[in-house]
Amino acid sequence: MDSATLDALAGFPDQLEAHYGAIPEGFELWTPQSWQGCPSEFYSALEQLCHVRDIEIDGYHVRFVRTLKEDHPFLPGVDGDRLKIDRGYADCFAPDVFAQIRRAREETLVLLATVSAEQWRRTCDFDNYGATSLRGLVHYLCSHDQQHLAGLQWLAGKIASQV
Repeated sequence: MDSATLDALAGFPDQLEAHYGAIPEGFELWTPQSWQGCPSEFYSALEQLCHVRDIEIDGYHVRFVRTLKEDHPFLPGVDGDRLKIDRGYADCFAPDVFAQIRRAREETLVLLATVSAEQWRRTCDFDNYGATSLRGLVHYLCSHDQQHLAGLQWLAGKIASQV
């Protein structure tokens, strides 16, 4: 696996916390009247953190393990909107969510550090993405991370336009 992607994965929790810090106090649950142009899911800043946590744990951890253990598994998507409701994202405490994200990402990095050259080529069918490899899944996780950094900056821009 390329070092740029692994480095981005490793640095993401710090970047996420820094980007969340661009959200002014009191705006953690603020949402705009229009989401036009938003580069991530349509969640408030706090809800984005919770979503990132849950996609890492309930999405990518499961996907990686299944791809390593099963022969070309079908990997369904995760219903983020359902998780937002079921897990009460609006009631979460950001420092706790950051701690959970950091633990989850460390688990991801430990798992990926053990992958052999042959295992990187293991395949799966990823819902809405099609056939891919374990390596492809890692790139999709990195892309998801970047979408949420952009989403937080987009929200910060919208907030700045309101103040």
